[in-house]
Amino acid sequence: MFENINWSELFPTKLSAVIFVSYMVLFINQGIFVTASQSSNSAYGYNTVTVVLLTEVVKLFVSVALYCKDFTMSSLIKEIHINSSVMMLYFIPAFLYCLYNNLAFVSLSAFDPTTYYLLLQFRVVVTGIVFQILFRKHLSSKQWLSLILLTAGCMIKQIDFTRTDAAKISATPEAQKSDNGFHLSINLVFIFVQTLCSCFAGVYNEYLLKGEGAGVNIFVQNVFMYVDSIVCNAGILLYQGNLFEAFTRDSLTSVFQFKVIIIMLNNAAIGIITSFFLKNLNSILKTFASALELMFTAILCWILFGIPVYINTFVAISIVSYAVILYSQNPVVNEAKHISEKAKYLSERGTEEV
Repeated sequence: MFENINWSELFPTKLSAVIFVSYMVLFINQGIFVTASQSSNSAYGYNTVTVVLLTEVVKLFVSVALYCKDFTMSSLIKEIHINSSVMMLYFIPAFLYCLYNNLAFVSLSAFDPTTYYLLLQFRVVVTGIVFQILFRKHLSSKQWLSLILLTAGCMIKQIDFTRTDAAKISATPEAQKSDNGFHLSINLVFIFVQTLCSCFAGVYNEYLLKGEGAGVNIFVQNVFMYVDSIVCNAGILLYQGNLFEAFTRDSLTSVFQFKVIIIMLNNAAIGIITSFFLKNLNSILKTFASALELMFTAILCWILFGIPVYINTFVAISIVSYAVILYSQNPVVNEAKHISEKAKYLSERGTEEV
């Protein structure tokens, strides 16, 4: 089965494989860290919007520092001025990611991390459709079958093959939260909104990285994203009437706790690695990374929070693993525009790059 996997297309370089694994690890950590920061009643002792905004500030500083490692600050300012139109385009994914990140805290207070990541897997098919429309690349029947199997595997994760009513009554509070979550209709709406935000933001961000902004330095594009995200988060605080209250001494004291700082740093790392992921890989492979996160999260939540792992989890792992292998035999390849144009030029000229 594994001999048919096109490893060179799935992971063109060793760096792309490292990016894939890092992306998964960071996202698994995020769900666990956010859950660990909650009080006994699943509430937060800090302003989550402030945390998201400060996280974007950290991402901005990191991106500027990485850019200035090879270039000057004056060069960055010049790049921003020249590519100001691209910066405006980044307001679309910035707003969507802003909404997604803020709703993540709300959803993780209603669902345990395993159930949360499970529900987010419904973005898989939506991402496939958006990917086809935006990049005008039709997925093959094998690719669609793998996407459908992936979704089915994630849905089976929630089917209970063994538990009885007595078991449900004696379950831990964390496990009961997983059971009761599906009855909270407003939280299901939030999950649906997150799904749409994730799909459209991820694919549109890839479109900017490989299309409109293909010639712009990736760290400059990150600067565009995070400046726009800071504006969007500040707008949310202003709309809530909490813009100034969010930065009082008491509010900042609650934010600068060890657990919260870890959440911000991990989320900042997610933002940086995601841009490299979309630049070197693609949105479809990103959804499979998210599916694998679900399986590892289930095991870690069982170890850390006592959330049980039943036979349905193992069935789901089997189906999702097969879906990943099936997809990897014929992965979507979506190169950046400037690379494709260069290859076309060399072909027309009859030259060979050395």
